[in-house]
Amino acid sequence: MSSSSVTSLKSPRLNLLEETRFEKLPVTVYKDQQVASKVVAQRIANLIRQKQKNGSFAVLGLATGATPVRVYAELVRMHKEENLSFQNVITFNLDEYYPMQPDSVQSYVTFMNENLFAHVDIQKQNIHIPDGTLAKDQIASFCLEYERKIESLGGLDLQVLGIGRTGHIGFNEPGSAPNSGTRLVTLDDLTRRDAARDFGGKQNVPTKAITMGIGTIFKAREIILMAWSGKKASIVKKAVEGEISSDVPATYLQLSQNVEFILDEDAAAELTRFNKPWLVKDCVWDEALTKKAVIWLSREVKKPVLKLTEEDYNNHGMAQLIVERGSAYQVNIHIFNKLQHTITGWPGGKPGADDSQRPERANPAQKRVIIFSPHPDDDVISMGGTFIRLVDQGHDVHVAYQTSGNTAVWDDDVLRYMEFAIDYSDSIGIDSKKLKSVYADARAFIEKKQPNQIDSQEIRNVKGFIRKTEAIAGARYAGLKDSNIHFMALPFYETGKTKKNPVSKADVDLTVELLQKIKPHQIFAAGDFADPNGTHIVCFKIIIDALAQLKNESWTKDCWLWMYRGAWHEFETHEIEMAVPLSPQEVERKRYAIFKHQSQKDRPVFPGDDAREFWLRAEERNRETAQNYDKLGLANYEAMEAFVRWKF
Repeated sequence: MSSSSVTSLKSPRLNLLEETRFEKLPVTVYKDQQVASKVVAQRIANLIRQKQKNGSFAVLGLATGATPVRVYAELVRMHKEENLSFQNVITFNLDEYYPMQPDSVQSYVTFMNENLFAHVDIQKQNIHIPDGTLAKDQIASFCLEYERKIESLGGLDLQVLGIGRTGHIGFNEPGSAPNSGTRLVTLDDLTRRDAARDFGGKQNVPTKAITMGIGTIFKAREIILMAWSGKKASIVKKAVEGEISSDVPATYLQLSQNVEFILDEDAAAELTRFNKPWLVKDCVWDEALTKKAVIWLSREVKKPVLKLTEEDYNNHGMAQLIVERGSAYQVNIHIFNKLQHTITGWPGGKPGADDSQRPERANPAQKRVIIFSPHPDDDVISMGGTFIRLVDQGHDVHVAYQTSGNTAVWDDDVLRYMEFAIDYSDSIGIDSKKLKSVYADARAFIEKKQPNQIDSQEIRNVKGFIRKTEAIAGARYAGLKDSNIHFMALPFYETGKTKKNPVSKADVDLTVELLQKIKPHQIFAAGDFADPNGTHIVCFKIIIDALAQLKNESWTKDCWLWMYRGAWHEFETHEIEMAVPLSPQEVERKRYAIFKHQSQKDRPVFPGDDAREFWLRAEERNRETAQNYDKLGLANYEAMEAFVRWKF
């Protein structure tokens, strides 16, 4: 009997066990977080209703952060539309920052009230959240009492968890013991960096927190850990497939018989059954999977693609591919050619050339191009080399800065620029009395400003002007004329705070208007989707919505959309469809374009979790992309910028 016949006789359950054999606890994957959140909310609602029938309380352990927001929203909907009552619900929250006032916008008391408690009929005396106002000598006794209250109610019926990028559950950071109880802990630096935007900078994030312990969580009769977005994919893989270790506290959940991980597709993307399916099952070897697998194999055995052998394929779960394609040589040469054809020095297409094996069209020879930049520096940081080359090669290039970026400027820069304006006004005899008054108000505001407090309109204007002048300088350096530089100031962004407004019709209409004016052959847009609430993905969706409205316009039939990535990470090599090589001189020109953004140099307000300056991140990322191509056996370039085409 052939191996394919054996496979066909296996039960669906056996096939699933084979696919998930690297996973050490139950995992359920849903299409997206909306669907998954509704499933979790329904399970909570079912528990509450069952307890109501029994005349008993439902004791819930609740989490905070972005992950459970949609779950709470669905519970609120069910309360209002389906008469779900919370009268019999008792809650214990996992954690709270310390010190923290309950009325602070960053407190978990505020979070829970805004997202759940203020919208349902739960009794206030049934809500328990760690107290961030305690004196230090009171914390130990408070934590013991917190544990006693949970135990007196018979323990938690259901504990809802998220997972931090350190692998923490609650605020049980690396090093936490599996039998730990509620206690005061010190927060990991990565955890504080992730919270920096909510606090107006990492320096304002508390260094400690009170958290329910891992041992306390373990006692729950049911545990659901949720994770959404590609930002969590790496730590989810470690928690699900890794060895149990205090370095990743979530791995302790592998010891529980009552746990389930509920993920969206992006958070599950690095699990073996999705990321390297050839290791766990027979595959349908389409072009995309073949390319991904061969590149992985090349890296795994540290050989260029053209030197891979049949033994390499057989020893790494890819024998089926060789059987289907005939030989290792045939697969190798096919993938090598695919990779070779992604490389082009002509990002706008090479005039008069055969474009059948090139990533871009030859015609028209001079294209109208829009580079959409979510923030005022994404254009030069992410694709500055390609930007300059498009201009140098004679295309009609436009850049559109979608937001003002006015939340990402230091306050002392505001004072510095206003002082310059006052001195300049005085030097040429212009009355600066009003400007001095505005400056005095701004200085007084800044001196009393609280962390994450919304700036006055005058200060926000100055910050926006700073980013605008830097963007103009960068675009001019790239060779653009002023008439091709567009500032959109999309309304969703202009809140003065890190939390933005929902996208409105006005945002899409402004984008439609610009697209219709230019009628581009090429669009470049930021394709960073790891953070579902980030500015990049919001701006990208606005572009897609605008193009959907314009789909009947004749010019859209000839318009291609290329995605680039931001300053933090690049597309995987197997994803890249256009790789633009940069010479050492072009890398230097790109660096100088980035330098025009002086307010973002040295120490930006929101640096993310990478301490390097933006220009250095960009150069090293572009150099790494080129090195990846080199290791696969392709030409060895100084650097490369990478793009993926969005298929409408």
